[in-house]
Amino acid sequence: MTLRYHFSGVAGAGMGPLACLMRARAHAVQGSDRAFDLGKKQDIAAAFRRLGIELVQQDGTAVTAAIDRFVYSAAIEADTPELRAARALGIDCLPRPQLLAEVVNTASPGVAIAGTSGKSTIVGMIGWLLREGGVQATVLGGADFAGEGAGGCFVAGPAEGLAVAEACESDGTLVGYHPAIGLIHNVTRDHDELGALRPQFTAFARNCGRLLVGADCPEATALGRRFKAAAYGVSPDADARLRVTSVGPRRARGVLRHEGLDLTLDIPQPGLHNLQNATAAALVALELGVDANTVVTLLARFPGVARRFEVVGTTARDIRIVDDYAHNGEKLRAAITTAQAGAARVVAVFQPHGFGPARFLRHELRTLIPTLLRPQDRFCYAEIFYAGGTVAKDISSRVLADDLPAALDCGYARDHEAARQWVVSEARPGDTVLIMGARDPDLPRLARAVLKSI
Repeated sequence: MTLRYHFSGVAGAGMGPLACLMRARAHAVQGSDRAFDLGKKQDIAAAFRRLGIELVQQDGTAVTAAIDRFVYSAAIEADTPELRAARALGIDCLPRPQLLAEVVNTASPGVAIAGTSGKSTIVGMIGWLLREGGVQATVLGGADFAGEGAGGCFVAGPAEGLAVAEACESDGTLVGYHPAIGLIHNVTRDHDELGALRPQFTAFARNCGRLLVGADCPEATALGRRFKAAAYGVSPDADARLRVTSVGPRRARGVLRHEGLDLTLDIPQPGLHNLQNATAAALVALELGVDANTVVTLLARFPGVARRFEVVGTTARDIRIVDDYAHNGEKLRAAITTAQAGAARVVAVFQPHGFGPARFLRHELRTLIPTLLRPQDRFCYAEIFYAGGTVAKDISSRVLADDLPAALDCGYARDHEAARQWVVSEARPGDTVLIMGARDPDLPRLARAVLKSI
């Protein structure tokens, strides 16, 4: 049966791929987004229009009785004109993860990738292995392949066939997934405290037909023991053991021991976390029947995913500019330590992705940042990203900067132009400049502006 969908917040990294999938499955699709109303993300808007997705203003006027299902992003407040209109009309309203879980649960087989860090890269790697390996599959993730767009990972496959999706814990909906194959890469403090996250991940683990867990994360390991999962990682207790050869500066290399075979993982992205991501992706691909030699060959050519330690360019003075989606403690640790492995000095800018996240992370950042930075490294907070809507603006990046020890001489940038000027004043030949933050569509533009300026 053909339905008409409305996606509210369609430009979001999780929403866009779902809208594209519903359109690919012959449904009528329309969508709205604040960013489009402000004239932003026009490359994503153009891609949607090419697929036949109608874009409308996010003022509620396009929400009519002709719509069968109203899908909304977690970033959409409960009292928006669109949601009010949809509820008044009695339209079936469902959060994005509910629709995503439907896709996974009705697939044959369905694969769900969970964890507080690494999901988008793992899904991207799996999508790359399946697409380039000639396996028909639907793949839905939060970050597209580098150089192929920035609207999220989307590969269309048969409606009744294999589907791989990124399952996020941010809104409490992990409990809705019942995948044939599930993976929990890690569980750390993100979006909520561990005590609040554990029940979600426990329910997810219980609902998986086959479960894989990251052996290098204590929380994931505990779930693995409880639900008889296969564990992977550098830990000596891992069922699939990773031996690290090199984590940088330009590539990461290691050997994965799996069922008596040694698979050499030589990936174009540096960092221990990327080797761990590749290990997870390789194991899922093997579970899905991809040949081991194909896995090794294709991972060596993996282009990376957008804004995950994406090298924007290197200047004539050998200053490397890296754009990264890091926005929680573990992601910041991974990005900064990976940059340090390839440069004697790192110049880092971090923009918190909302006022709520900034409040949540404040005390963790106060402790974490001084432990990560070397004496020669430089760090700057850019002002908190505001996406619009009704939020309490009761914290500022200036407060976060003042939290850090005076000896760090933490920078503060009131906007992107000030951030660009700060980097220009600090960067030296041989440095790696690291631009970090989530949600703000202008961060990649900032990284390119920095590249042009130095």
